Amino acid sequence: MQAIAFLLDAIASFFCTLFLLRFMMQAMRVSFAGQIGDFVVKLTNWAVKPLRNIVPGFAGFDWASLIAALAVQLLLSGILIGLAGPSIGNDAGTLALMVLWFAVKAILRLAVYILIGALILQAVLSWINPYSPLAAPAYQLTRPILDPIRRIVPTISGIDLSPLIAILLLQVVLMFL
Repeated sequence: MQAIAFLLDAIASFFCTLFLLRFMMQAMRVSFAGQIGDFVVKLTNWAVKPLRNIVPGFAGFDWASLIAALAVQLLLSGILIGLAGPSIGNDAGTLALMVLWFAVKAILRLAVYILIGALILQAVLSWINPYSPLAAPAYQLTRPILDPIRRIVPTISGIDLSPLIAILLLQVVLMFL
């Protein structure tokens, strides 16, 4: 039972990460022209393209990608709660709210983890290989978080502490999710 739950969680998390990354890349105007963008688009088109017929983009956001991520998390949460079986003796309405709560919470946590990963990637690449093909997307993805921090905390002796501060703040956000 645990092995099945683990595999389902791994597969769902992989696709949910891709859907969220597509949403976040589009929202933060990251170019899809590189390898990462192409990878994300090719692995998510199967769900996002049909959803765009139902849920069009609005206010500059690709809502179809976000709804695809939510659908994957709702399905996973429903299956995992269903696998728990009769130990959860609630009525259908309470179970539906529980599934929705777990799915939304998982999506928010995953979005924070994506940002933390992008911040770490950007920090490492800035020291090792600032001209890597991953550097520009990582920079574009993290710029909206780092720019306000950089206005408050200046570079000290050529070292930018804003990624560290952003990661700490995102860790605090995770404590509340």
